[in-house]
Amino acid sequence: MKLSARARYAVRILLDLAVHEEETPVSTVVLSERTGITLPFVEQLLKPLKRSGLVASKRGAVGGYRLNRAASEISLGEVIRIMDGSLSLTNCCEDETYCFRSGDCPTRETWKRLNAVIVGAFDAIRLSDVIAGVPVFSAGGPDLRDIGPL
Repeated sequence: MKLSARARYAVRILLDLAVHEEETPVSTVVLSERTGITLPFVEQLLKPLKRSGLVASKRGAVGGYRLNRAASEISLGEVIRIMDGSLSLTNCCEDETYCFRSGDCPTRETWKRLNAVIVGAFDAIRLSDVIAGVPVFSAGGPDLRDIGPL
């Protein structure tokens, strides 16, 4: 699994909005400057984030973007799904009918178990955890020791 630039940069934008949530709405120009993401890419990323309800916008001279929910309510898993559509390692983790070998595949159960740990970790980590520097497996997600022998 490789996170896309869209997902990584969307998290960066949301973190910036969370850190500056007490301020007035933030313009795309300011978001671009503070995050180091090009203005066209910031504008492109904000569309699905707004559509999903993670950010809200305000028009006008003091307009811009702000978080629409608390940073403690937004998980990294949610952001990645919005931007990339899936967190699955393989297509058969989501849909057993994807592959004709699913019924007798010797590796499918391993991929599913690993996938569950990865998805659980991404869903457990909130923007507020990232801001606070909470260690990944202290955020309430699954522990790698819980998956047992592969």
